[in-house]
Amino acid sequence: MNFTGELRIPNVIHYGKDSLSKLGKEASKFGSKALLISDKPMNDLGYVNQIIESLQKENIQTVIYLGVDSETKDTHVEEALTIFNEQSCDLIVALGGGSCIDAAKAVALLATNETELIEYVGGKKEIENDLVPVIAIPTTAGTGSEVTDALVVTHTTKDIKMMIKQPKITPKVAIVDPILTQSAPKMLTVATGIDALCHALEAYISRKSHPLTDTLALSSIKLIVENIQRVYVDGKDLEARSQMALASMQAGIAFSNSSVCLVHGMSRPIGALFHVPHGISNAMLLSAVLDFSLESCTEKLAQIGRAILENVDTDSDEVVAEKTVLSIKHLCIELGIPNLQSWGINEEQFENSLEKMATDALASGSPGNNPRVPTKEEIIELYRVAFTYDYKNLKVLNA
Repeated sequence: MNFTGELRIPNVIHYGKDSLSKLGKEASKFGSKALLISDKPMNDLGYVNQIIESLQKENIQTVIYLGVDSETKDTHVEEALTIFNEQSCDLIVALGGGSCIDAAKAVALLATNETELIEYVGGKKEIENDLVPVIAIPTTAGTGSEVTDALVVTHTTKDIKMMIKQPKITPKVAIVDPILTQSAPKMLTVATGIDALCHALEAYISRKSHPLTDTLALSSIKLIVENIQRVYVDGKDLEARSQMALASMQAGIAFSNSSVCLVHGMSRPIGALFHVPHGISNAMLLSAVLDFSLESCTEKLAQIGRAILENVDTDSDEVVAEKTVLSIKHLCIELGIPNLQSWGINEEQFENSLEKMATDALASGSPGNNPRVPTKEEIIELYRVAFTYDYKNLKVLNA
């Protein structure tokens, strides 16, 4: 096999219950004044005060920015960057979901590089200077942003999600404490959990996958399938939360070193134009994209099936792959995933946006990593399929 792969991760990863206690010591390696980027819910839950107290123990001052919401916007980045510069901070702590961590990465990038974010999209320009150190602390099990070399920020005037992926973006430290995920409400738990599943699935079937990413992706898929319904039913189930946090991190490392594919390429324009949470838009596209891709990744889907399904040892790859896709669809049903229409997106507006969404999806580069690479016309048709996707007539899983 004539192939070389890479595996890039943060310098340090702390994982497990009470790993947040490591924050102060890690932060002290980078400076004495931190910008904490988070959001109002994290402040209301008392997590922001926990961060401040942990940093104070190491004589680190904290400046706070709490303006991030469910989708990272360029306006958030500009506001936080202004605070970072005016207060002469020397490191950044990100606390929250992927939006907070992506905002922190973007601020860290712009603090040492003067080029606008949009110039880095699609690898058009290489990041020249090292970023300000980022310590990423996720409070959801989904995006994996704490361990990835990518960030996504919405350009509010162009209505596009800017995806930037370069090695220097990887945080210096990731602290993954599952206790912090227990407060996530049910719908957020589902959205982020399915997002992690999409990361792992796409990393595994990607044209850029390799043995190291395959191992992490397959482990992640198995952990998610075994635990996502448990945390959906009981958000305080710390064992299941721990397994989901681990799975999310594994998926993040996998796709960061492999790639995402068609689901993510199509999902970003939906988020930019219709403000659907990223994990939910992924979930609403997943079934249609798996149907589209199945014949081009039968062996890989069969390998997934043999890891997560029972009584398939004697079945052919084709049969197991179909059962794998069917099991994922049933999981979406059990977690209450809607289609785009039932989410409330206006059909006329959606139809009028298809040309732009398909163009933006292709421009992201992600569809080109899919086992079956779509044309623009095929992407438009997949959007239409996903808009009214009907789960009612699915086969019985074990028939």
